[in-house]
Amino acid sequence: MATRKKAKAKAKVKAKSKPASKKVVKLKSKKPAVKAKAAANGLPRPSSRPFGQAGKALDGVKILDFTHVQSGPTCTQLLAYLGADCIKVERPGVGDITRGQLRDVKGADSLYFTMLNANKRSITIDSKNPKGKEILERLIKHCDVLVENFAPGALDRMGLTWDYIHKTNPRMIVASVKGFGPGPYEDCKVYENVAQCTGGAASTTGFREGPPLVTGAQIGDSGTGLHLAFGICAALYQRTRTGRGQKVFAAMQDGVLNLARVKLRDQQRLAHGPLTEYSQYGEGIPFGNATPRAGNDSGGGQPGWILKCKGWENDPDAYIYFITQAPVWEAICDLIGKPEWKTDPDYAKPPARLPRLKQIFATIEEWTMTKTKFEVMDLCNAVDIPVGPILSMKEIAEEKSLRDTGTVVEVDHPTRGKYLTVGNPVKMSDSITEVKRSPLLGEHTEEILTKVLGYSAKELAEIKSSGAITPPEKPAKAEAA
Repeated sequence: MATRKKAKAKAKVKAKSKPASKKVVKLKSKKPAVKAKAAANGLPRPSSRPFGQAGKALDGVKILDFTHVQSGPTCTQLLAYLGADCIKVERPGVGDITRGQLRDVKGADSLYFTMLNANKRSITIDSKNPKGKEILERLIKHCDVLVENFAPGALDRMGLTWDYIHKTNPRMIVASVKGFGPGPYEDCKVYENVAQCTGGAASTTGFREGPPLVTGAQIGDSGTGLHLAFGICAALYQRTRTGRGQKVFAAMQDGVLNLARVKLRDQQRLAHGPLTEYSQYGEGIPFGNATPRAGNDSGGGQPGWILKCKGWENDPDAYIYFITQAPVWEAICDLIGKPEWKTDPDYAKPPARLPRLKQIFATIEEWTMTKTKFEVMDLCNAVDIPVGPILSMKEIAEEKSLRDTGTVVEVDHPTRGKYLTVGNPVKMSDSITEVKRSPLLGEHTEEILTKVLGYSAKELAEIKSSGAITPPEKPAKAEAA
């Protein structure tokens, strides 16, 4: 009996010791614990691949691109730069109207088109053809985002209403650029300069004594496209929580106003007195009831102006923007040979300088005219004076640093040859952008139909014969009698 009791006691000890030994092993091993934690919170473990080799930011996102001209293509091109598969839908035989606009090489797509449609695939579809409608339905089921910048109501007239799209693919995000939001002008047609005028930019651009001016920067079209791309990325992120798509809308008027918000700031400040950083205040010219045009005044509260540099007589871009920032005022005085201004009560403090800004900038200009704009920049930056040379598009195109960073990219095209385009303005360390040329009209039609949508060879032949992806045949000319 004693022997049996001893055996049972030993067995109990062994049974108790086995789980304990397993726990000790688990505690010693750190890796399984990390893996379990990662699985519990649902987040992927950090990639072990080198930065820039773990895929692009929007890899796996599929864009159905119904855009044309500039605002929409700006948006979808940026998404394509970030890694999205962008399928551009175009009319057979016609395509995006900009393919032929402002054409500089006969028989080739224009720069207007090629510079706004890089990294995309092109499929031609007749949306009125029954087979074409079937293809569109498959694309809607396949894609994550539909982007369009048609005239108001055009998408609905194609039968692609929000209700139809959402029912076909509840995860689909439908993103639109329009000229105006809901209101009295929502059905109006809008172009770049119209947006600049209705968004408040033109009324505040130009010189006080002159007419309103539009800016060369495409803040209406490209600016709104950038806003829409931001909204789409946010909607994609929200979809990871909700599992459903939504409508994303960007009005060009709203986009311009967002970029001109400092002028709306100044409109409200006017109610409390004159805008002292505007040069007209120093000149004793009264303000009206709206934010005025301010010429080259700085919008940030520091007096600034564009000044001539050496060679201005023959070079229209031999100018530099010069800011008389208060913290570096003494350095400015020393540099331009006016050390006495540092202690002169008429110049030493910012409030005293306001009535004399015109004369101050004229004096600084006497100095800048003795040097090239790049010499001025080098001398000023050495002592932290903020300046900016007026760079021509020729200078920008030839600037090596912009080529090195991928801001300006040279692309080879099968029909027009090499051309320059603007690369991705957003630089990411783990999502490297590769800029690829724009597609030829319908270049990827068969590839998308077969490899993306899964049509068989027989079905492809039927689609071709239906006229859904080819331009209508022109009627034969009657023979002369």
